[in-house]
Amino acid sequence: MKPTSATTKKTLKGTVVSDKMDKTAVVAVTRFVKHAKYKKYFKITKKYKVHDENNAVHTGDKVEIVETRPISKDKHFAIAQ
Repeated sequence: MKPTSATTKKTLKGTVVSDKMDKTAVVAVTRFVKHAKYKKYFKITKKYKVHDENNAVHTGDKVEIVETRPISKDKHFAIAQ
C-alpha cells in the first residue's frame, strides 16, 4: 500500500532532559508496551534530539515534538509549540 500524498507527521509528547546544546534539546519520550507472552505492561523510554531554534525550552519542561526533515545526523524532530 502506497502512502497518501497528505502524509501526517509523527507527533510525540515528552520531557526535556537536556538543553545544554545550542539550538538542540534532548527529549525523553516514555510509552507503555504490553509484553507479547507475559501480557505485563512496562515502560520504554527513548531519547530524541530535537531542534529548538530559540533555545526556549529548559530541563524539566513538558513539550510536544513533531517529525521534520533531517536537520542533522541525529535531529529529525522539532518543538511543536
